Amino acid sequence: MNKWLAVKNFVKFRWLLKFKDRQQLERYQQKKLARHLKFIQTHSPYFREMNMDSFEAIPYMNKQIMMDNFNQLNTVGIDKEQALELAIHSEKTREFQEKLQGISVGLSSGTSGHRGLFIVSDDEIATWVGGIMAKLLPSRRLLNHKVAFFLRADNNLYEGAKSRVLDFKYFDISKSMEEQVEILQQFQPTILIAPPSVLMILAKFVEDNKLSIQPIKVISVAEVLTQEDSEYFRRIFKQPFIHQVYQCTEGFLGYTCECGSFHLNEDIAYIEKEYVDERRFIPIITDFVRSSQPIVRYRLNDILVESDKKCPCGSALMVIEKIEGRMDDVFLFNTREGKEISVFPDYISRCVIYVPDIKEYRVYQKSKTEIIVYIDCVTEQVQMQIRKEFETLFDKFNIEEVNVVFDTYTTNLLRKMKRVERGF
Repeated sequence: MNKWLAVKNFVKFRWLLKFKDRQQLERYQQKKLARHLKFIQTHSPYFREMNMDSFEAIPYMNKQIMMDNFNQLNTVGIDKEQALELAIHSEKTREFQEKLQGISVGLSSGTSGHRGLFIVSDDEIATWVGGIMAKLLPSRRLLNHKVAFFLRADNNLYEGAKSRVLDFKYFDISKSMEEQVEILQQFQPTILIAPPSVLMILAKFVEDNKLSIQPIKVISVAEVLTQEDSEYFRRIFKQPFIHQVYQCTEGFLGYTCECGSFHLNEDIAYIEKEYVDERRFIPIITDFVRSSQPIVRYRLNDILVESDKKCPCGSALMVIEKIEGRMDDVFLFNTREGKEISVFPDYISRCVIYVPDIKEYRVYQKSKTEIIVYIDCVTEQVQMQIRKEFETLFDKFNIEEVNVVFDTYTTNLLRKMKRVERGF
């Protein structure tokens, strides 16, 4: 990795790239977009054959389109089958340092459960490292941090964050959590980064006095962070709030600032909004700092909730209230009149979290007439209270009779946690 490029981007995103208003930000985006589109039309066979005179005329991409056109889309001549072979080999051996033609390769199941392949060059890693460090390192302390990072798979992207001023340690969640906790205890991180499912386990170790750490910052990644989980982690880890990073195969898309607002990285990507109601929208991403695997008008399946809050940090970057989930996990029911109706994940979660003393839960929709509630305390009283909440919800939306059944919650760290999931 080009360390000087990482430092250059750190300085750029930390101090230099500031926008006084939305108009200045939008002018910057248009300039970056024009330059980026010119580059990919020259270097990507996929875009070379496309009419790109009008940005709005460029068709949307998604994971399926990206994978189907992988060889034609990338600008560095990487073959999909060779890249997949290397990525799968790395997953199986738990060795993630090998490259293909000097390019780092990674495999992502994503929260959708569909396998995705991503590639990044050394310069793109340097840009990512500079940007993420600029946005995440605490304002009151920049140097000598010990970062503990829990994730399913390591990658050269994450290894690039190591430096003489940043002790970065990867914790493999495929291994015993008891062993990992012992190592974490010795490591004593100043910054803890993990998915909510892992933070939940670590928080329980802290509650049981089996782990004693005092991180300056706790950052949630890879899974949707619910409000109730965030409040629990905040209390256990003694944080003013839990930070989030919105990072996926498609790029570094968002972060929590020092004032606690969740910003989208509009200085890295141009983000269009496809509204599904007055405040909820699906983001359509064009990443203008990533060129080896172009992300242009990429329609994500996430549901973001828009905020009208103006952040006291002064940033012109868009603020969102939360990532609610995925469109794939919006529950579908029939009304009593026989019409199909969609119910967003937030409504489903509330039927469980309104009942006291439930920390761990998952709601799975098996069909339009049956949902399964997995909880960590399956008592008759709790079941009755949850059923009552669902009955209130079904009456509110005039939904036909739905069978609510219960089972015991279990944790699987190798599978991304979804509090609310539709199975059909």
